[in-house]
Amino acid sequence: MFEELLYLSATETMRRFADKTLSPVELLDAQIARAEATAETVNAFTYTHFDEARELAKQAEARWNKGEPSGCLDGLPVAIKDESHIAGKPTSSGSLIMKDFVAEKTSPMNERILAEGAIVHARTATPEFSCAGVTWTDLWGVTRNPWNLEKTPGGSSGGSAASLALGTSSLATGSDIGGSIRIPASCCGLVGYKPPYGRNPDDTPFNLDFYCHTGPLARSVSDAILLQNIMCGPHPMDISTIYPKLTLPTDYPNIKGWKIALSMDLGSFEVDADVRRNTLAAADIFRSLGATVEEVDIGWGPEVLDGCMAYLNHLFGGALSQDLEEYGDIMTTYCRDFAKKALSSTASDFVDSLVVAGEAYKKLGPLLQSYDCLICPTNALPAVNADFDPSKDSVHINGVEVRPELGWVMTTPFNMMSRCPVVSVPSGFASNGVPTGLQIIAPTYRDEIVFQAAMAFEAASGGWFATKADRPKL
Repeated sequence: MFEELLYLSATETMRRFADKTLSPVELLDAQIARAEATAETVNAFTYTHFDEARELAKQAEARWNKGEPSGCLDGLPVAIKDESHIAGKPTSSGSLIMKDFVAEKTSPMNERILAEGAIVHARTATPEFSCAGVTWTDLWGVTRNPWNLEKTPGGSSGGSAASLALGTSSLATGSDIGGSIRIPASCCGLVGYKPPYGRNPDDTPFNLDFYCHTGPLARSVSDAILLQNIMCGPHPMDISTIYPKLTLPTDYPNIKGWKIALSMDLGSFEVDADVRRNTLAAADIFRSLGATVEEVDIGWGPEVLDGCMAYLNHLFGGALSQDLEEYGDIMTTYCRDFAKKALSSTASDFVDSLVVAGEAYKKLGPLLQSYDCLICPTNALPAVNADFDPSKDSVHINGVEVRPELGWVMTTPFNMMSRCPVVSVPSGFASNGVPTGLQIIAPTYRDEIVFQAAMAFEAASGGWFATKADRPKL
């Protein structure tokens, strides 16, 4: 019974709160017990607020008993990435530089989540300033994948993903500037959503960076929709957010008759054999649903990832480089390396990255007019080691060395194509026990298309985490 509580979907949990067959206190206590038992092995959380959360859970229980919930998440434990802010609470961004920082204001997405009655019982681990596809820091140590402790849960929203896979939160938040929601979703067997740019609010200045997105991580598609519908919509503090607010439905028609494009390598990525096998199996599931799946050549080459890295080095690295002179000696090796690369980036390099983006969309845009959606692997490799250092270590796929920062993932091109919604769903498991993922990409601002496809795929796959055999064995 204990484990069944941990893996209840958020939507089912709220139904059970309403019919009084489950107490917010009972659920929270189970999650805290699992979190404490796995703190040394998985290390998903940074700051915990367990005592405060218990008091809030008691208050939520009293409201449910009266039939007067404060919002659609009242009493639900939601883990918040240790990057965004909650007023009066510490936020470290995984950095020794920020170890004493306490936020004065609440980030827009957290404001909305808290307004619906969610309980933030913990903050989730992230690499320093979210600048890596793995999750370890000098401040908090190494976060590990619950499915295989030798491997990373991904990054930068790695703690959020590890927590959900462990059952120590019901929902979790993420942010995605190069794949930081989708990479850990794939590594941990979850649903992760990168909405179109402007759909969800963010803090300045990165709300103005079109590569940057906030979004949900969840164990099911319906749970991802639940959190996305809360997070999204225009916000008075974020000029980039778009009108009107889009509320996604939770029921969709079948996808019989759809035309789906499949790209195994996006024109230039080396793809691991296990990932390839699981991607082809996923394509067959879509075919079983009455869709036509055709492998296509988008026309992209290595210039796309090169352009992505040039953009990230210039803007994201540029932000990090502002701390180099004063704090470079206490930065993690990978953060310092990222910051130093920005020092040699020029305005011309930045403009060139925009040219690459424009040319890439000239190929993707027409393709998405001919097909209902595009599918491809999320990560080209199931996962690298938990302590992998992109500033020092190398990655090989099929005997070919790839870029250590983001060459082993296939997410970043869709940060460049930022107006396209992308959801990552589990596609299977690799031989090392680590999950693999599939990205579903739709035309710009057609969020409902990726969720219609994801819902159909989830139903045909039988869902995830439903039985003991479908969960990490810790």
